[in-house]
Amino acid sequence: MHGSALINWLLALLTTAAGAYCLARLRHSPCAAGATPHFGAHRLLARESDAAEALMGLGMAAMAVTGHAVPATVWALVFGVPAAAFLLAAAHGPARRAHRLHHAVGASAMTYMALSMTATSGGHHHHAADAGAPLLTGTLLLYFGGYSLWVGARLLHTSSGALAVGTAGLPQACRLTMGIGMFAMLLTM
Repeated sequence: MHGSALINWLLALLTTAAGAYCLARLRHSPCAAGATPHFGAHRLLARESDAAEALMGLGMAAMAVTGHAVPATVWALVFGVPAAAFLLAAAHGPARRAHRLHHAVGASAMTYMALSMTATSGGHHHHAADAGAPLLTGTLLLYFGGYSLWVGARLLHTSSGALAVGTAGLPQACRLTMGIGMFAMLLTM
């Protein structure tokens, strides 16, 4: 990305921590085998979400640090394939459609940033707006800014009205971290 090296490394540390937590949740979550059909489907969707969030967190960290060093086709495969999969899953299954669409938007935004970044890396550091997509960048900034505010508000208040403390709020905190990270990456393009 085009931010300062310190900001890139701080973003990488933050998103690595969020991605590693999601990866640990994925790895340590109970298997859906032998569970009731409703619980098994819920657990499968939770594992899908953990996998998507781990990919996004670790992918954001890699992109913040490596940036132009990785070819656009690699980034397009890493994020474009999951974006298409989430779009198809959202279109064919009503369960957690909004959540799957959010993951599709996130993976698509990562693909867009990678392609914009490599398109403008021809020896000069330009902004994505120079690549001809200021409206898309602005729309994504609004989306992830709004998403971060929404997740932050949900993190602060649970259904009982109390603050979310301890490990109960960690998944929300990871989502907030990744939303802010996405916003920061878009802002520094």
